[in-house]
Amino acid sequence: MADFEEFAVGLADSGVTEPMMQIPSQLPALPLRDIVIYPFMIVPLFVSRDKSIKAVEEALKENRMIVLVSQKDLNKEDPGRDDLFEVGTVAIIMRMLKLPDGRIRILIQGLSRAKVDSVEPGGDHVRATITPVSEPLAPENSLEVEALVRNVRGSMERAASLGKNISPEVLAIIANLEDAGRLADLCASNLDLKVEDAQSILDIIDPVPRLRKVNDLLNKEIEVLTVQQEINTQARADIDRSQREFFLRQQMKAIQGELGDGNELFEEIENYRDKILRAKMPEGAEEEALRQLKKLERMHPDTAETATLRNWLDIMTDLPWQIQSEDNLNLKTAEAILDEDHFGLERVKERIIEALAVRKLMEKPKGSILCLVGPPGVGKTSLGRSVARALNRKFIRLSLGGLHDEAEIRGHRRTYVGAMPGRIIQGIQQAATNNPLIMLDEIDKVGADFRGDPSSALLEVLDPEQNFAFRDNYLNVTFDLSNVMFMTTANVLDTIQPALRDRMEIISLSGYTEEEKLEIAKRHLVPKQVEENGLKTADVKFDRRALAKIISEYTQEAGLRHLEREIGKICRKVARKKAEQEKDFKAVKVMPDNVRDYLRVPRVFNEGALKKDQIGTVTGLAWTAVGGDILFIEALKTKGKGKLQLTGQLGEVMQESAQAAFSYAKARATEIGIDEQVFDNFDIHIHIPEGAIPKDGPSAGITMATAMVSVLAQRAVRKDVAMTGEITLRGNVLPIGGVKEKLLAARRAKIKTVILPEPNRRDLDDLPEEVMNDLNFVFVEHVREVFEAALLAAKPVRVVKKSA
Repeated sequence: MADFEEFAVGLADSGVTEPMMQIPSQLPALPLRDIVIYPFMIVPLFVSRDKSIKAVEEALKENRMIVLVSQKDLNKEDPGRDDLFEVGTVAIIMRMLKLPDGRIRILIQGLSRAKVDSVEPGGDHVRATITPVSEPLAPENSLEVEALVRNVRGSMERAASLGKNISPEVLAIIANLEDAGRLADLCASNLDLKVEDAQSILDIIDPVPRLRKVNDLLNKEIEVLTVQQEINTQARADIDRSQREFFLRQQMKAIQGELGDGNELFEEIENYRDKILRAKMPEGAEEEALRQLKKLERMHPDTAETATLRNWLDIMTDLPWQIQSEDNLNLKTAEAILDEDHFGLERVKERIIEALAVRKLMEKPKGSILCLVGPPGVGKTSLGRSVARALNRKFIRLSLGGLHDEAEIRGHRRTYVGAMPGRIIQGIQQAATNNPLIMLDEIDKVGADFRGDPSSALLEVLDPEQNFAFRDNYLNVTFDLSNVMFMTTANVLDTIQPALRDRMEIISLSGYTEEEKLEIAKRHLVPKQVEENGLKTADVKFDRRALAKIISEYTQEAGLRHLEREIGKICRKVARKKAEQEKDFKAVKVMPDNVRDYLRVPRVFNEGALKKDQIGTVTGLAWTAVGGDILFIEALKTKGKGKLQLTGQLGEVMQESAQAAFSYAKARATEIGIDEQVFDNFDIHIHIPEGAIPKDGPSAGITMATAMVSVLAQRAVRKDVAMTGEITLRGNVLPIGGVKEKLLAARRAKIKTVILPEPNRRDLDDLPEEVMNDLNFVFVEHVREVFEAALLAAKPVRVVKKSA
């Protein structure tokens, strides 16, 4: 075997380009996977296919020569002629070693290129008919060849310097190798080329084009290596920087430990850093937090700004940037919760269930902001709490009553002493989720002064198109409010800024009827007050008629607060009685007869319908902030010159309505049965009782007109008729608002017939059924229809003759 090794080395170092021995035209063929062998290469190969092992054994029997041909498809197990490339390499087997797993390991050296003419796949091994290829020599003294050789040598050294795995021995051979063909093959074998690219070099017989092709592939490889080195350098720099920072921090920790101070500060900084990373803030917010943390790290612990930065970092890390509560999307469950907490309010419940249905169908809908408008005590705020419970969301109530400072919404800048975030961010921090239900209570009572206008700040908060990037002045980073569900409450809409009102969906909550109050008292108020006053359910029982008496004689409100206080007052008296009597205590039953024993004299005098038909006295209907009420308008004619006098603390709009009614009566005097001379001889005085209470609004127009015509035409007004509506100079009757509250007041006063403007017919759809059953309605378009419905015919004047 030693002689064989000397032969192989001599072949590798000979430097000849022609084959040293005679190559037969037929040789065993060894198909190669994923590799191309060039002449003069010495390469170890592992052979595992049966036919390939037989081909090696056959070659060793004959002359140790074998032709190596690369496969086009490396997955082909038994390749044919079409599966092999046309040019291969004739090689000599230098060594063979059988392995325990059945494979063999051979060491081969390429001798010469050869063209594969045909392949005989039959038999126990593959044989190929070949034509050896004699390579031409490169032209001597050629400048192009010299330049290519230098370029290739330089490129190989450059590739090695960029990290390409090329051994120094190969680089030494390349530096001394002058043959262009062998230089091309040697360089190609060390470039780790794809099979197609490596085969393309083997296919080129002429050494000059082959070297040019290798030069192009080398340049491409250098570009890839350059980019790869830049990536590695950047990654190594990042790692080095991290290691350097860690090393310096450890040194700082050791120095501070030796000095006996700074351990607490270091731990605090690390604690803040850990909190910032765990908070999962948006990228911009996290960068700002880490920047401020570095600033804190460089500060002296005793400076005033350190405390400010600590507070800011505490709030930033406490905010629920990514924490959400899971919505309850079961519509039936949500509806059951709303019905359990509130009686009536069907429109509001329906709208909330609709919003929940949309949220179920869309992952992140841009819903409207609900604004609940109604008199005090009708359950606006408690309804918001109930909605939050139905949705399985945290409930935050922000009272805006009397708010003047814009910073209460947007927060203060950190430059001020005692600066803090706005109420919105504070509420979210308190809720610990980024999707609570925030109830903005009393939004109609927001003020404005030199400190800014909070209503304008609320424009951004309540706009779904803007609040995804709400910027609090204190945080100075954006916070996403689009997940928050906002609801607002108000008693009146007039004081809300128009732009703010436009962003909200208005849902009106009218006052409750006596039947609704009675039902709510039985279901909610009585059990609540019994529990709050330390009683048991069996200790006190409220008769239904007693509750009705409390509602009618001791309360006068659209809501329920006063009623709850009266029930609470009875419960407290029962609690005292139970505490004093102890074992002798007997359950108390509150009946209509003993209500007065607990609540004393009734404090509410309910205006009732007139006792009889009267001239000049008309029943009107009014809307107030606490519900509806009736009012009497009185007219009287006195000697004078046709002037109109108004008393009862009337507002400008009401005075103008009276003037319009007076002008209409003068213009249509004959038509409506008034003697025109009356206006020359009499003044008209209109008075509305309870003069200490300011009154205003256009809806008393037809009422004052009826009172005037009644006194001028001497026609009595029906005692069981009430009316409301605005009048024009032409006598047309215009629609008014607050219909439900006014009709509830009419029913409470035992009125039988109500005159309403024709356009207000649609408002009856929202009325409770019991109100519709107890009242008769007359719809009018002109004031003449009002006179026909409300005024009785004039009585004839009796003339008494004197006898002679």
